[in-house]
Amino acid sequence: MCGIVGVVGGMPASPLLLDGLRRLEYRGYDSAGIATLVNGHIERRRAEGKLANLAAILAQSPLPGVTGIGHTRWATHGAPTETNAHPHGTARVAVVHNGIIENHIDLRAELEAAGQIFSTETDTETIAQLLDLLLAEGATPVEAARAAFARLEGAYALAIIFSGHPELMIGAQRGAPLAVGYGETEMYLGSDALALAPLTQEIAYLEDGDWVVVSRAGAEFFDRDGAAITRVKKRTHLTGAAIGKGNFRHFMEKEMHEQPVVIGDLLHRMVDATTRLPALPILPFHPQTISRITISACGSGYYAGLVGKFWLEAYARICVEADVASEFRYRAPPMPDGGIGLLLSQSGETADTLAALRYMRAQNQAIVSIVNVAESSIARASDAILDTIAGPEVSVASTKAFTAQLTVLAVFTLAMARARGSMAEADIARLTASLLEIPAKAAEILAHEAAIQRLAIRIAEARDVLYLGRGGCYPIALEGALKLKEISYIHAEGYAAGEMKHGPIALIDKSVPVIAICPSGPLFEKTASNLQEAAARGGQIIVISDAEGAGKLGGIATETIILPAIDAFAAPILYAIPVQMLAYHVAMLKGTDVDQPRNLAKSVTVE
Repeated sequence: MCGIVGVVGGMPASPLLLDGLRRLEYRGYDSAGIATLVNGHIERRRAEGKLANLAAILAQSPLPGVTGIGHTRWATHGAPTETNAHPHGTARVAVVHNGIIENHIDLRAELEAAGQIFSTETDTETIAQLLDLLLAEGATPVEAARAAFARLEGAYALAIIFSGHPELMIGAQRGAPLAVGYGETEMYLGSDALALAPLTQEIAYLEDGDWVVVSRAGAEFFDRDGAAITRVKKRTHLTGAAIGKGNFRHFMEKEMHEQPVVIGDLLHRMVDATTRLPALPILPFHPQTISRITISACGSGYYAGLVGKFWLEAYARICVEADVASEFRYRAPPMPDGGIGLLLSQSGETADTLAALRYMRAQNQAIVSIVNVAESSIARASDAILDTIAGPEVSVASTKAFTAQLTVLAVFTLAMARARGSMAEADIARLTASLLEIPAKAAEILAHEAAIQRLAIRIAEARDVLYLGRGGCYPIALEGALKLKEISYIHAEGYAAGEMKHGPIALIDKSVPVIAICPSGPLFEKTASNLQEAAARGGQIIVISDAEGAGKLGGIATETIILPAIDAFAAPILYAIPVQMLAYHVAMLKGTDVDQPRNLAKSVTVE
């Protein structure tokens, strides 16, 4: 969740580092800092809070030098203060670190006994102090780094510079991503390709346990045992222009409005233009041999996975298990021969999801990932990738990546149903046609925000909100509640509509809005009955439905959001958009930080 940028070159490092950190703001952070080598000596500038604070310090007290490292920190060990901000270091060495050093307490006690003096509460300073001691004992920077990495336990990505070595930077990766960028006269380190996008498109990724010695001449890679290895350079498609807000107020608003194009591009890629039927991607298994699919993800990705579970079981007739990644591996579930692990992650770097992948791999499952970053750790560890091609998503609250995941799952479901013979081809064609209607209908929803803005005024006054849904729209109720919680800070819960009378109905009174995700279709009448029960208890019934459904519920609805009619199969994708828009407009009224809500990070790279 933190961000790393490093540069070794001939140009002033500070502007490059600060610019790189700005591209990593979306990951979430609460302090930031930069260190460079000035006349061979390490100098640092750090600040609590946003990068604007660090930029102000740099404007007042410039930091020269052509070699440096920068960091945006999301606090784990120690409060988010300037003292605890990275880079950490001594007169000999400076370090930036993503991840957690699990044995830092034991190492700290050992180092303090050896005379090292600590000045922060962080686990990261342990790395700097260990390196400092090794250097003081006569080790070279490379020798000290190799010895230190052997002592560290936990997950980390590191970038390190050394006093007296103006053209040297060392990086390391274990359980957290790190990339090397190749420039014409400079070399770079970054948390991901996006950090380096305007600087270079030539990227090499470290693999787990790797470390790298970077100089202006290039990069030398080593494995965890210190043996020289080769890591292949790849060309990334990312550019610095990909993350501008354009004319929108927030990245979230921009990314919501990108959804018709993203969904359309995915459908163009995944549906055969001649037959207008779903094309099955190249997979490391035959659809007929699948014994079970196990879906694992976190946050919005998990809710997309729940929709995928509903679709795959109902249409492709495959047994599916879905679990949050942070719980999955700890219950050590048995996994059958011929099983498939299906992982969802926007960033492809989510620590819990990556850990679930490794467990599945150890259980001999074939691995398929649905990711938005084709060069990510999860993608590189998979047998097959279903790329969502949504482009960089900067806002913490996922919008276009979520609907892209749903779109991929929908087409994948129909392709599996076709390959397994579980549906008639005419029915598959009909459902594919309903998916192809989504981009135009999504654009129609986005063009008519007035009703949602009016509704937002009512929701912004609430303390508690309930979202209800059934079938494939139950996870959309969960997603709607999550969106409202994470960016407006209003307490919200999502429920399967039929479960309301098993407890949540006790919460309902005239102060509680009840938002129903309720398209007309096979489950409409059941949901309508549940809403009648809520209305009888005085709840404010807010219906999101098509014209047919809204007409039937007009007698009990306090507010109605009417969406274009669409087949029930495709409804979860379309109905995700108004719940995103509602959360956005409520957050605007509440005056919260829409793109970077408190306590949250975009990419959760530690457990």
